[in-house]
Amino acid sequence: MVFVWLTAFFLVVALIVLVIYQLMCLADLEFDYINPFDSSSRINKVVMPEFVLQALLSVLFLLSGHWAMFLISVPMVYYNYTLYQRRQHLVDVTEIFNQLGREKKRRLFKIVSLIVLLFLSLFWMIWSVLSEEDE
Repeated sequence: MVFVWLTAFFLVVALIVLVIYQLMCLADLEFDYINPFDSSSRINKVVMPEFVLQALLSVLFLLSGHWAMFLISVPMVYYNYTLYQRRQHLVDVTEIFNQLGREKKRRLFKIVSLIVLLFLSLFWMIWSVLSEEDE
């Protein structure tokens, strides 16, 4: 059981790093440290790995039987899926300045939800370690 929570912890940390990288690229663009093409290409390179890691995390919770954590993480997977189906998952070079506020809010919402998942997985990892020591 500890292995599942440890894997979930590292997956959530990797997701947080990817989203923070995207936020940094958007902030660099906002303060004119980087041009729109470079910012868009950097963000677009990490979007699909982020989606795959989020889906992998939800599948891990589903297969390990942690239903509450699965139900917390599945709305983000559904949101990513709908973005992908509408072809809105990539940042457009020509519209990035017009969508900068919305893109930053989207990533901040993801950060908040991932931090909640991080604390919950950390709590359950510690709980499972302590309960295995009692046995």
